[in-house]
Amino acid sequence: MDIFSLFTLCGGIAFFLYGMSTMSSRLEKLAGGKLEQLLKKMTSNPVKSLLLGAGITIAIQSSTAVTVMLVGLVNSGIMELGQTIGVIMGSNVGTTLTAWILSLSGIESDNIWLQLLKPEVFAPVVALAGVILRTMAKDGKVRSAGTIMVGFSILMYGTTMMKDAVAPLADKPEFTAILTMFTNPFLGIVVGAVLTAVVQSSAASVGILQALSLTGSISYGIALPIIMGQNIGTCLTALLTSIGVNRNARRVSIIHVSFNLIGTAIFLVAFYGSDLFFHFTFMDVLIRPTGVAMLHSVFNIATTILLLPFTKQMERLAYFIIKEEEEAKPECVFIDSRLLATPSVAVAECGAKTVEMARLAEDTILKALSQLEKYDEKVAAEVRKNEDKLDMYEDQLGTLLVQISGKAISDSDSRSVSKQLHTIGDFERIGDHALNLLGTAEEMHEKNISFSGPARNELSTLLHALRKILNETTRAYAENDLALAAKVEPLEQVIDALIAEIKSNHIARLQTGDCTIELGFVLSDLLTNCERVSDHCSNIAVAQIETAQNAYQAHAYLNGIKNEGNQEFQSAFDTYRKRFSLDEDSAPR
Repeated sequence: MDIFSLFTLCGGIAFFLYGMSTMSSRLEKLAGGKLEQLLKKMTSNPVKSLLLGAGITIAIQSSTAVTVMLVGLVNSGIMELGQTIGVIMGSNVGTTLTAWILSLSGIESDNIWLQLLKPEVFAPVVALAGVILRTMAKDGKVRSAGTIMVGFSILMYGTTMMKDAVAPLADKPEFTAILTMFTNPFLGIVVGAVLTAVVQSSAASVGILQALSLTGSISYGIALPIIMGQNIGTCLTALLTSIGVNRNARRVSIIHVSFNLIGTAIFLVAFYGSDLFFHFTFMDVLIRPTGVAMLHSVFNIATTILLLPFTKQMERLAYFIIKEEEEAKPECVFIDSRLLATPSVAVAECGAKTVEMARLAEDTILKALSQLEKYDEKVAAEVRKNEDKLDMYEDQLGTLLVQISGKAISDSDSRSVSKQLHTIGDFERIGDHALNLLGTAEEMHEKNISFSGPARNELSTLLHALRKILNETTRAYAENDLALAAKVEPLEQVIDALIAEIKSNHIARLQTGDCTIELGFVLSDLLTNCERVSDHCSNIAVAQIETAQNAYQAHAYLNGIKNEGNQEFQSAFDTYRKRFSLDEDSAPR
């Protein structure tokens, strides 16, 4: 093996890792929100968590990505530590599929159908088909599928390059002499762990082992400890991702490491102990790529079956290794930036936080409005606290959403990001107006002033309409109900008309001396803030509808629905106008 073969080997590893990365990112993009929906189904049932963990790993072809995702979810407080254990075990099972795919490189047969399964035969065809889809398809999902095909072809081409690079080693007695050292299981485990830690991919290290097996120099006895070591080496990523996270998130990494270390220790003792008595003859048999895949699967599945009943004990072990500080409060971040490694999950969690923001904005306004009727300093403090929290939501979400928008995400995720970016500012501004309304209530409380009876009745109708538009906007956004969102704009128009009518009535009362100029200033501030809140509700509903229709012309949309030909708008407007009339015989219903 000369220097050029070494270059080829390095190039093969590079192609393999790039192909794997491309496949993983595009598969995750193609999965979109479905990946997040699967994670939301996590329960305390370890078997269900295991199956989901295996499914997610197969879907995105990366157990490392799953581990990073889990650390981020726990660090954000979205998942509990106990829920991750089954997922971690499942990811170890799911990653075995890659080894079976790579074992296709070892097919040796004169049968034409079997030869078609060899990477060097089908990879170019798959690559060509992928390029055609990638360049000619208009649908985003089809283009992503094309990119996955190209990534898979690059991965398989890398496998072929590795196989060709190490082929000359078959005739080197020095290589055979070195391999005999790995019959010592402890040395084999160290080599497997170091190799995996260096390339940061258990799939790549398994691929290298499968390529070496084609030289005809590696036996089952040599391959087994290396495979066990590879599972330990892949834990390095989990340890690195645990830097700078809270204690619970670090425990996720501890569980991942403990699972593989305990599994390896048990397997070492049980298997090699039995070998002392039964002398397994297959240990000296030369292994092929399919044998590597089989050992990899048997080891991971057996370890999972063995440790699955002890998930509670593993959780307690994690708490024992990383102890709670006395009187320490649970730490969590808003949304962990590690989730950006799986953008679809980050999009979904940002969406969940935006819904929280919507409900918080509604609750803040309702609390502020209650202060107009009966002032309470405790409630006032909650309004101020909520307003600060809404500012934090906007800052954090805005930063994360801008980062996500630069990632490769699906069309549906892109629309979701756009909707959130269009609406978080409106939710934050609603909080600002809640603070303004609180200021109005405080002024009335401190000066001990109140509106006249007619003014109170008019304001009661207005505030009832304002509560209605807030409720409909929040529900429409949280439930993604476009039909309900379409009812927001007619109600906003009714509120505008109500405010204009209240202002006109107030001027009439000023002229008759039934109201004071001081109260007029207070009323003007109150009406202005109510109008602004309803405007922001309209902005949110329009953004929701526009992003769903993939059109971003709010003015054209509003002009279109307000024309006389739009029966749905006119019907909703008439209904709300009648419901929130200022006539003396009418009352809010």
